[in-house]
Amino acid sequence: MALERGIPLEAEVLERVDESSSIFTLSLRLVDERQHRAYRFEPGQFNMLYLYGVGEIAISIVGDPQHPELLQHTIRNVGRVTHGFAKLARGDRIGIRGPFGRGWPLAAAQGRDVLIITGGLGCAPVVPVINHVLHRRAEHGKVAILQGVKHSDDLIWRDRYEKWDAEPFTQVLLAADVSGPEWRGYRGRVTGLMEQLDIDFGNSVTMMCGPELMMVAAANQLLERGVGADSVWLSMERNMQCGVGHCGHCQFGEKFICRDGPVFPFSEIRTLFGERGI
Repeated sequence: MALERGIPLEAEVLERVDESSSIFTLSLRLVDERQHRAYRFEPGQFNMLYLYGVGEIAISIVGDPQHPELLQHTIRNVGRVTHGFAKLARGDRIGIRGPFGRGWPLAAAQGRDVLIITGGLGCAPVVPVINHVLHRRAEHGKVAILQGVKHSDDLIWRDRYEKWDAEPFTQVLLAADVSGPEWRGYRGRVTGLMEQLDIDFGNSVTMMCGPELMMVAAANQLLERGVGADSVWLSMERNMQCGVGHCGHCQFGEKFICRDGPVFPFSEIRTLFGERGI
């Protein structure tokens, strides 16, 4: 059964978890049983979440692609529409369109070391790819996960990082620009963790999400270490309002983030960074 991505499908809130004072995760299930069974997504894709009478927002899917029947979305409460989503509770219903966009290059990561670099809101867009890689551990080399936050108190999902760090041949490094007295991670920008990495840069694939300045700085460092520009992938963020490249709000040069991305190889978009108006 093919899902109609232009019309919101009704979904019920199964659970709401407050990750911090301003971040929460909604676990959703499509109400229609046929739609529920047919829904599939690739790591890195996103859904358009619609709240009746309030509006619609693009949110990354953070659930496990092996269990697409449970749709999870982590949301920061920062604006009018997200304020509305923040009021939802178990049993409430919303609309879902999707999944949309190009996901992470999972096939290209087979047989190679995998480097994940994230900043800001946890590592929401890359959680599915981390789950995918760790579920198929024998298909990949070493895995390194770098996460940076502005303040150590902003770090969410601490238990996940501890669980991932316990996996074989997996390295988890955390950084905070500003840290509290109990912080045991690196003090400084996440890019400063590069020196601690134990991977084969020449035979690796990097996947990043977070602030653009951070991603560009990290990408340039990786290129200096011998990583090819087509082996560095970035998940971009823009004001995505339609999901299909029609409204033009997420235009990035000649590309549309919602349709051509949100995941891009650095080689494809590196010339667009720093261009005025882009």
